[in-house]
Amino acid sequence: MNAALPVHETAHGTRPRSATHAVVIPSYNTGPKVYETVRAARAEWAPVWVVVDGSADGTADGLRQMAAEDPQLHLIVLPENRGKGAAVLAALEAARAQGYTHALTMDSDGQHPAALIRHFMETSLTHIDAMVLGQPVFDASAPLLRVRGRRVSNAWTNLETLGAGIADSLYGFRVYPIAELMTVMQQQPWMRRFDFDTEAVVRLAWLGIAPVNLPAPVKYLSAEEGGVSHFNYLRDNALLTWMHTRLVLEFLLRLPALLARRLMGQPPFQYRQGRS
Repeated sequence: MNAALPVHETAHGTRPRSATHAVVIPSYNTGPKVYETVRAARAEWAPVWVVVDGSADGTADGLRQMAAEDPQLHLIVLPENRGKGAAVLAALEAARAQGYTHALTMDSDGQHPAALIRHFMETSLTHIDAMVLGQPVFDASAPLLRVRGRRVSNAWTNLETLGAGIADSLYGFRVYPIAELMTVMQQQPWMRRFDFDTEAVVRLAWLGIAPVNLPAPVKYLSAEEGGVSHFNYLRDNALLTWMHTRLVLEFLLRLPALLARRLMGQPPFQYRQGRS
């Protein structure tokens, strides 16, 4: 076990409690599934920050009770829905104020593999200056339209980062360096909603943050399994189109510097083979 991850015995079991790495779970109207997600995350890691992003499903009360019984579970309740990126930013600000340097983000709807939290955190500690990105492994539950659509976004991301090695631009199970992510978010008004995950990796790559890609399963739960989706095909694809338009225009301005970095083998290109 890495020195940054001492193991503690608590009322909730034995698990690593980190002084540098935290889990962040934004949540919006996912119903009881959020409780399962939070319990699974806490079974693997401490601390965990949950951000209720203006949910109207009553889960804030249940999460308050869970947090009251667990000192390593922190809750932030936003009064209105601000979007995934804004919810993550609220948790990053709170975590950084307590000295945390890295955050693993995961969705609250049960799609992301809590069992891989430790592996991703340990990889982050090995590659402390990198961003550790989940590369989705789809099963039969994945909607074909969504799988094909993300290929388009991935192709644009590959162009915008000059082939920095980002295997998937949309999968939100990943570890970010907090200071750098807050810097790119606070410099502009975007990245507050569905555009957060993709724009985050592009802008971090521009800063020289190299990606390390790790395979991770993703499961699209049915309604019977408690699955909830807020994806709107027209709205969210329009948002992604506008985002990539902005990023491509900015990429052209950054192209000389990116070419120089690549020729010299500097970040973000040093881990582009996806070593873990």
